[in-house]
Formats: sequence, structure tokens, C-alpha cells
Amino acid sequence: MANSGAAGIEEEDTVATTGSNAAPRVAVAGVSGYAGGELARLLLRHPRLAGVRPAFLGRAAESETKSTAWLEDLHPQLGVPGTAQSNPVHPFSWEWLVDSGIEFLFLATPHEQSREWAPEALKRGIKVIDLSGAWRLKDAKNREVYHLHDADPTQAAKLQDEAVYGCPELHRKEIRTARLVANPGCYPTSVILALAPLVQAGLVDLSHEIICDSKSGVSGAGKAPSAKTHFMYAADNLSAYAVFGHRHTGELFEQLHLNPDQIQFTPHLLPIPRGILSTIYLRLKTATTPEAVHQILTNFYSGSPMVRVHPAQQLPQIQHIVRTNFCDVGFALAKDGKRLIMVSCLDNLLKGAAGQAVQNLNVMCGWAEEEGLL
Repeated sequence: MANSGAAGIEEEDTVATTGSNAAPRVAVAGVSGYAGGELARLLLRHPRLAGVRPAFLGRAAESETKSTAWLEDLHPQLGVPGTAQSNPVHPFSWEWLVDSGIEFLFLATPHEQSREWAPEALKRGIKVIDLSGAWRLKDAKNREVYHLHDADPTQAAKLQDEAVYGCPELHRKEIRTARLVANPGCYPTSVILALAPLVQAGLVDLSHEIICDSKSGVSGAGKAPSAKTHFMYAADNLSAYAVFGHRHTGELFEQLHLNPDQIQFTPHLLPIPRGILSTIYLRLKTATTPEAVHQILTNFYSGSPMVRVHPAQQLPQIQHIVRTNFCDVGFALAKDGKRLIMVSCLDNLLKGAAGQAVQNLNVMCGWAEEEGLL
């Protein structure tokens, strides 16, 4: 397996953008969820944040309670042996965030909440990394799937134009100076990272529809239980859902610059806790070789330490990426040299959510992308 590593990162990528060597103060809103818990784990162990403890806040509804909450009660796996509860979960408060000197706010909150809170954070000089779908989509038609309502549509439109899609492998330069980063969806990350090098190289025959068959563990549906994530439904089962209508499809259109006639995405629910495997079927314009395909992929990801490119015919598996921030990309090319199958794997809670959010923080601060993630 070839790992592109950090050696290819441009020198300018390592220049700090915060203007100081001091660790920034970061906070996570919505820490009670699966992605919020993973964010807490990563930030508490991040070497660059060792001197400044991250702050944790609840969601809007959770902030109504007057009782003290502790991170270690919400996520017992984060407890330190022999240490009492040490990470309080504060009620959400703009005054508290400003008084505490918070510079970066992670929003692990529902789409509607993120759409409301991101503008407020920016007004207060706090940069935002949003894990929801609130700011990912530039096209209003694609964004309709989230049913968002803006109190100030003019301001929201300006921020939407400013928001940067937080895929470092595609938008590293823009992320570096962004105030508002829209963390990608988990499914789109797996598909985009597999397809972007080939689409940008002009190798894909777009007169044939690209078929994306993606499968995810149940944590991708979030922490709130539902009939379809219930053990009795998900166990010993495999099911397709949201066919011709999944809310992540718009990200594929916009980031790969494709239209609905050129790509079809179908998600499936796997009876496992976490992990995504995407199998993508496409045709090439002209016959090529496995060596040429591999070279395109490795060149594209030469400066991207979180993408591991497999040799031809060595296809990625979920068991090799779970609980890591890697996206593994592999392929198989038919003997005719034109039919290509791409396979990508990632952990939906890490490279598909919290890990990618921390990777974006690293880029925004001028740190090595992989810091705190290996």
C-alpha cells in the first residue's frame, strides 16, 4: 500500500495563519453526539492544544437544564483512570464563548442550529468549522433538501458564498484563510476522493453514467434512535435507502462539477457500528493501463497525508480504516482498459466527520494536516 505522506505538502502549507505560535482556544458545541464525542477525544489529545484545554458546550435544547453536565458522563470512554470529572459541558452562551477567548467553534449541531449560530459566531470574531450540512451547498436547489430558513436571507447568502467546502485534498488553499468551513458529508468524502483525480484529469467518459454504490455503518444516521437504526432492523440486514433523493447527492454534483445525468448515488445501511465502503463504476474515454491510473491517483494525493492509495487490484476494506482518519482508495481495471471500478473506505465518524474537522483546523492554523490524527 502506498501512502502519499506529508512530504509532498507545499512549503506554504506549513506557514501558520493564526499570527502567533500560541495555541488557539477551541470549543465544541453539540458534544453529546457521536461526532461531538470523537471531536472531544481528538482535541483533548491534540499535541498543539496541550496547553489550552478545549471547551465543550451542549446543544440549544440541552442548554436549558441547570444541572452540571460532564464530558466523562456523556462519553465514559474519555475518562482518565484515577481522575475525577474534569471537563464540564457548559450551557451554550455567546457571552461565555467571547469571555473565554474562543477563537474556533466546532458546530456538531443540527443543520438548522448551525445555520443560525454560524453567522452569530462570525460577528463575534470566532471562526467556525461546521459539521452539519447547513453551509456545504452553494446551489439553492441542492440546499432545499435541508429545509433551511434564514432570519436574514441577504446575510446568509453572503456567508454562503464565503463558506469553504472543507475537503483539504481539494480546497486546502481556501481553507487556510477561511472564516467558515463547511465540513463535507461522510458519503460524499468517500466518493469525491475516489473520483476527483480522474474527473479532473479528463479521463472519465461522462456519456456513461457513473454509478456510486455506498454502504455505511449505523452511526452515520446519528445518535437519535429510529426504527431503521434499531438493532432488530439493522442486525443481519443490508438495505438501500433514500434512493434518488439522498441529501448528500448535491455535494457530488457541486464538487465534481457533474450533473444529475452523469452520476447516480445510492446509499445502503450496513449492520456495523461505523465505516463506509463506496464501490464506484465508471468508463474511461480511452483504454489505459493500471499503471497510468495509479500514477494519476498518487500524483493527485502526493501532498495529502490522509489519503492512502492502494496498488491496482488491492481493494480497500473497512476493517483497515475504522477508527482512523485515513481514506483508502483502490481500483480494478478491466482487461479492455476502459471499465474501471473504484473502491474507497473511510470511518464515517472520523474522516467523514470529526477527524476531517480537526484536519481542517490544522490547515487553518498552519499545522501539519495529520497532527493529532495519527
